[in-house]
Amino acid sequence: MTPLVRPALAADAPFLAWAMLEAGRAHRPAGWYDIALGLAEGPCLDLLARLALSDVRSWWRYSNFLVADVGGSPAAALCAFGSAVGYAGSEAALADAARPLGWGQPELAAVWARGAYVFTCAMGSEENLWTVENVAVRPEHRGKGIVGALLDHALSKGRAEGFRQAQITMMIGNDPAQQAYTKAGFRFAEERRSPEFEAVVGAPGLRRFVLDL
Repeated sequence: MTPLVRPALAADAPFLAWAMLEAGRAHRPAGWYDIALGLAEGPCLDLLARLALSDVRSWWRYSNFLVADVGGSPAAALCAFGSAVGYAGSEAALADAARPLGWGQPELAAVWARGAYVFTCAMGSEENLWTVENVAVRPEHRGKGIVGALLDHALSKGRAEGFRQAQITMMIGNDPAQQAYTKAGFRFAEERRSPEFEAVVGAPGLRRFVLDL
């Protein structure tokens, strides 16, 4: 069945929360959201849904996401945004989403401390690049070309907004993701490995791929 790719809606927030958590885990049992937020899965999903709905603009906001529906139900999602703006609001968005949960500065500082391992593998150009993140497909819909359809729409959106290059980052060892992105036209740009990253998440580091738009 051909997927229907559409912009995400506020009502998709619970599905987008699942996509973020799943994408963060990749091929490992726990990912950045599990580790940094330090919550059980249910409360973690609740906080991620709040992030998607936050009025603070960040890469997590639902308006940056595309959803692929199959048979009328969400089957996959990703977000795409300009890196200069999308990441800048991360701290403010998390603070906004966590405020109703009673989190203050100590709790937020602990999140960024637990999640700091990811920055040991930080990569990327100083340029403002069209960035694809949080790519996830429901297990029953994998291997059916849905990621390719989502990427086609995301890259077309980047071109329409005037970006000249797209980028995507994955954990080293996430072979299915790398194969899907290579098939879509992305090429290897760089990788970074870190003992601290590997000690926390069990993968040696991150790999970045780019595509000329």
